[in-house]
Amino acid sequence: MPDVMIEVDNLGIEFYRSRRRNLSLREMVLKGRNTAPTSTFWALRGVNFTVGHGEAVGLVGSNGTGKSTLLKTIAGVLIPDEGRAKIYGGVAPLIELTGGFLGELSARENIYLTAGLHGLSREAVDERFDEIVDFAGSQVRDGLDMPFRHFSSGMQVRLGFAVITTLDEPIILVDEVLAVGDAAFKEKCYKRMESLLAQNKTLFLVSHSENDLRRFCTRGIYLRKGELVADGDMDQVLKQYNADATGD
Repeated sequence: MPDVMIEVDNLGIEFYRSRRRNLSLREMVLKGRNTAPTSTFWALRGVNFTVGHGEAVGLVGSNGTGKSTLLKTIAGVLIPDEGRAKIYGGVAPLIELTGGFLGELSARENIYLTAGLHGLSREAVDERFDEIVDFAGSQVRDGLDMPFRHFSSGMQVRLGFAVITTLDEPIILVDEVLAVGDAAFKEKCYKRMESLLAQNKTLFLVSHSENDLRRFCTRGIYLRKGELVADGDMDQVLKQYNADATGD
C-alpha cells in the first residue's frame, strides 16, 4: 500500500452564481438565454496537500469556505476545474449516510446493495450482517424487511453508519456525521471510529466540533475562503483558526 493515500495538487473548483431575476415564461422564451447572466466564484483555489497512510487529518474552516466541496472532490463526486484530487485506495464515505439507500427496498436489501456497490461479495456481507444490524440497534433489526422509507431519520442514519463503517476501504471520509443519534449511540460511533483508526485506516474528517477533532486527529488543515492557510499540528491549527475567528 502506498505511503500517500490522498494527493491534492493545485486543486480548483469553480461554481456559477446566478443573477437571474424572476421572469415569466413568456419573457424567457422571447429573450432567450441572455436573460440569465451568471458570474463565477472559486469555491477552492490552489489547494495543495497530501495525506499519508494511517494519518488522521481534521479539516477546519468557517461555513462556506469550501470544506464539504473539498471532501466531495476527494470522494469523486465533484470534478476539479483546475488541478486534481487523487486517492490511492477505496473510500468509505461518511458524508451523506443514506444517499445511496433506496426507499422502496427493505433495510435488508439496502445492506446488501450498498455493501455490494463498495465491492463486498454477498458471502462477505453474510458474514458481517449480524454485526451491522447489531450496531444499528434493535429497532432496525425489528424492521429489516419493511421498506427503508418507513424508517425514522434516526434509524436510517444508524443503519447507514453501521454499513459504511464495516467496509474494508482504507480511506474514511467524514463530514459532520460522527455524533448521530442519542448519547449511547454517539459513544458507539466514537468507539467504532477509534477501532478503525487502530486498524491504521486513513481518516479525513470535516467537523466544527473541536472535541471530535482533538479526539481523532493529530494533524489539521485550515481553509479560509477556499484557500489553504494552515497545515500542521491539530491543536496549533485550531488555535490559529480560533484566533482568526475572534480577531485576536
